Amino acid sequence: MSRTKRYVLALFMDFGILFLSVALSCFVFYENGRGVTFSQMAYIFALFWIVLTIGFHLFHHYRHLWRFASMGESKVIGKSFTFTFVTGGMLHLLFTEWGVTTLPYSLLFITWTVALAAFLFSRLILWSVNENKGIPNKKGKRTLIIGAGNAGILVVKELKKSMDPFLYPVAFIDDDPEKLGLNVRNMPVAGTTNEIERVIEHFHIETAIIAIPSASGSDITRIVKSCQKCGVTVRILPRITDIINGRVTLSMIREVNVEDLLGRPPIQLDVLGISHYVQEKTVLITGAGGSIGSEICRQISSFHPKKVLLLGHGENSVYAIEKELEQLYPHLPIQALIGDIQDKNRLEHIFSIYRPQVVFHAAAHKHVPLMEHNPTEAVKNNIFGTKNLAECADQYSVETYVQISTDKAVNPTSVMGATKRVAELIIQTLNQQSKTNFVAVRFGNVLGSRGSVIPLFKKQIQNGGPVTVTHRDMTRYFMTIPEAVQLVIQAGALAKGGEIFILDMGKPVKISELARNLITLSGLTPGKDIEIRYTGMRPGEKLYEELFTTEEGHTASKHELIYTARTTNGSKIDLPFWLNRLEQLVYETGNEETDTAIKSVLKEIVPSYQIDFFFS
Repeated sequence: MSRTKRYVLALFMDFGILFLSVALSCFVFYENGRGVTFSQMAYIFALFWIVLTIGFHLFHHYRHLWRFASMGESKVIGKSFTFTFVTGGMLHLLFTEWGVTTLPYSLLFITWTVALAAFLFSRLILWSVNENKGIPNKKGKRTLIIGAGNAGILVVKELKKSMDPFLYPVAFIDDDPEKLGLNVRNMPVAGTTNEIERVIEHFHIETAIIAIPSASGSDITRIVKSCQKCGVTVRILPRITDIINGRVTLSMIREVNVEDLLGRPPIQLDVLGISHYVQEKTVLITGAGGSIGSEICRQISSFHPKKVLLLGHGENSVYAIEKELEQLYPHLPIQALIGDIQDKNRLEHIFSIYRPQVVFHAAAHKHVPLMEHNPTEAVKNNIFGTKNLAECADQYSVETYVQISTDKAVNPTSVMGATKRVAELIIQTLNQQSKTNFVAVRFGNVLGSRGSVIPLFKKQIQNGGPVTVTHRDMTRYFMTIPEAVQLVIQAGALAKGGEIFILDMGKPVKISELARNLITLSGLTPGKDIEIRYTGMRPGEKLYEELFTTEEGHTASKHELIYTARTTNGSKIDLPFWLNRLEQLVYETGNEETDTAIKSVLKEIVPSYQIDFFFS
């Protein structure tokens, strides 16, 4: 129905409601209507209709969709009738003084009360019809809603309205003891999350939907395992930040993924602090086309920078993020720049033209086994590329320089980790003589990043297995890309210069357990449908990662999920001398001895580096 037709229909409906209200009031007041004339009834109706219509338009009554009514819409009627009571009463006083009418005020009050009740009741009927017009299709899969809160209720409402017969909600699960045994939306709250298996069996459940947007990763894991023991498929509602305006659509209900199992409460950012150092600033992101770099670009763009510079070596990935940002932020100046951080002349050209005030350095060679066999390239990119960028930041008076580091830089057992530790030392040394605030941020593996274990496992599962795990007891820290980047940006707001920030990534996760969870979430059974094969540790790997050395330790920062490593005494190391030695090695013609010599020099700079010469 068009908006005009809906408006005309509403006017006619309200006309009829008011007419009946006036008639009923006169009928009650004058004992079956005797003693009231038609002209008196017409006077009361005209007075109320004119003033109420003005009130409805004054408070935008007809702009509301009453079938989606809430307390806010009810307030509109209250305001309109209050206006009618006051204005109508004043007019009636004037008309009485002028001798136009002798009707008592009590009749007007009764009419006002009856009309108010009638209008509210009519809106309640409209809302009730809309709420209950959908009847869940009993041919759909019998569905258990886990969570009888607002999100769960919204899911049930959507399922009832849907013409799609694939789901039929039959019961709730909720851990709130006050809800147990009660009915919500005509469905029983049949038990707690500890009783899922019993409830599934009792109600013959085929599908479950987790509708607890604030649920922790451990809670989701426990729920998923309980459901899958009974052969029930599990879906999940997105976190509350993804649900817009309190509305849930069925397309939002998706399969559970491994990120949900490792989830944590939403990160609270110091928006004012971030805005202070990013807003109206020119921001340069290196490695802009990569997994971390591109997410930095997305999140930084929401803080209203003056300009965003996307620097990357791969033209396709830089082009992709440029086009994405242009669509998301059409008014934000964006400049895509193709260049290699190993090219000092190119960097100086970029800094001299664009004068960035904030730099996020995400460009790096990060694949551990690959860099173990290519130490020359790891040194060129991770060490000398960083050195080039940091020196340009110092030369061109960048305000804040944030470098992405890794937990593999702590007591490294790989070339990649050792080069990233040297990169940390470079910016810490430079910070001592520079006006630029140089900081590094360490974190572990990011879920879904290029070359990470999750995409590899998923591909192996799709191919029918086996899923390859290097060691049964290997553990790693994991974060999602968005939450890691949120904390990286937040760390920049905390920067005073020289710090190494460490992100709180929760408890380390067993890689073998991660593999099992992924197989299970794919609807398969580990060891039966998909084999898990242990292949042995690869070059440069270690069983577990560390976030700080014993010497460093750590202290709390102003943000509960960010720690600061205590600065170590690096003055014992003649960093310029050893960097010069590395430079001679990596730019010589490679031979069998070069790789071993590079590792030996890295050992001089990073004494905790544990070299495995077998892979040299």
